[in-house]
Amino acid sequence: MSHLSSCFQQNQFCILVEYLTSLTKIFPIKNTFAGYPLVMTLADRVHSDHDIAPLEASQHYPDSVDKVLHFSGKGRDIQDFDVFLQQAKSANIQNLLLLTGDKLKEHHHGRDGAPRTRYLESVNAVMAAKQHGGFQIGVAFNPFKYAEAERDAQYLKLHKKIKAGADFIITQLGYDIEALKQAKSFLTHHHYPQKILACVMPLSLERARFMVKHKVAGIVITPHMLKVLENEKLAGFTDRVYLRCALQILICKYLGFAGIHLSACHKPEEQILLESYVEEYRHLELDALELLWNTLWQVKTGKEFMPELPYFSRQPTSSQIIKYQHLHLMHDALFESKIAKGIGRFIFKANFWDKSAAANALLKTEFVSKHGVLGCESCGQCRLGDTLYICPETCPKGLANGPCGGTTLDRCEFGDRECIHSVKARLAKAVEQTQVLKEKLIPTVPIEVRGTSSWKNWYLATEA
Repeated sequence: MSHLSSCFQQNQFCILVEYLTSLTKIFPIKNTFAGYPLVMTLADRVHSDHDIAPLEASQHYPDSVDKVLHFSGKGRDIQDFDVFLQQAKSANIQNLLLLTGDKLKEHHHGRDGAPRTRYLESVNAVMAAKQHGGFQIGVAFNPFKYAEAERDAQYLKLHKKIKAGADFIITQLGYDIEALKQAKSFLTHHHYPQKILACVMPLSLERARFMVKHKVAGIVITPHMLKVLENEKLAGFTDRVYLRCALQILICKYLGFAGIHLSACHKPEEQILLESYVEEYRHLELDALELLWNTLWQVKTGKEFMPELPYFSRQPTSSQIIKYQHLHLMHDALFESKIAKGIGRFIFKANFWDKSAAANALLKTEFVSKHGVLGCESCGQCRLGDTLYICPETCPKGLANGPCGGTTLDRCEFGDRECIHSVKARLAKAVEQTQVLKEKLIPTVPIEVRGTSSWKNWYLATEA
């Protein structure tokens, strides 16, 4: 059993300290942090697309140190993940944090003949790791979403991650305590036993400005927060950066979180300073901690950590609803009925379709019939019936099970469109299909299937 698993079993509040694999210096790893058990985590390609792999980086640290390896699905396929699982098991790694990942800096859209960059969804990675066995599996969750559909989509995907087999959850970095409370309440309400940890970071003015300037995916830094940090720096109160972080750690412990995931605090002197504040304020009760937190952040309305909302709730358009209803009827008639399945099997079992000319004609016909209406890209494994006829290929990352954590007020991380998963969540509520988005685990599309006819594959598979 890993040290992390033992902490979870014994309900010991623990500290996961994140180290970037881009670091050239190897820092000493302690066993405890302010008296709490400490586990190190190794991030996957945060600084650069070409950072060394966490598994490789882990070899620079003693085997006695319990480690959580991040695995980001960006630019990877399920086959890559299978190789990683074998390597991790061989290296006696027991703890994994499985992420879809933010946008690759060298992301390719599939234009000019270059292959499109694909992302292995965390849901699919969890399913594979669970089937493999022997791992404590963590997933990420972003509760800091402030448009209704965007928030709903995140929670719907969290249902899926838990159903797929996640053992623990780590939130996105954020400073809205109310959003963290909602995340913890969600698990309690649904009687989910999974442990949840909050990602925290000593937020300096420089780090905040960097995240705003570079639009770091999924992280909310408001003008109010920047103003507070600017005034503090001018006044020379820079140590408050670590005081606030300590308060957030202690607040999360009181709220029932299993621990925290500490980012950007790997230097010994930073850890010592943060520990000192944790020790100094450990005696305070929750009310006192929250009062001090709100005082330091100059919270008056409770909306200081929220972005400016042009809207909270939107309704799907009538055309979106009509399109769904029309396509749903067509799908049931052509693909789900017993008669349709029988005819389809009969047609596509013919050897005629093995000829390249016939196969190419079929693929072109399917593409033409679906691309203009749905954005089809000949994935060979059509998932439209499980995604309310909103094609996952129209997501730049190709995500079918739900959104990544990088959206901003319904906008895609790529910035050029509305997140299709917000559209889907909004539509699902209107047509009473939310349960599908909560429970249906959509498998990944194998590489060898792409570029084949989903029609043919569907009908032949129904024979099984």
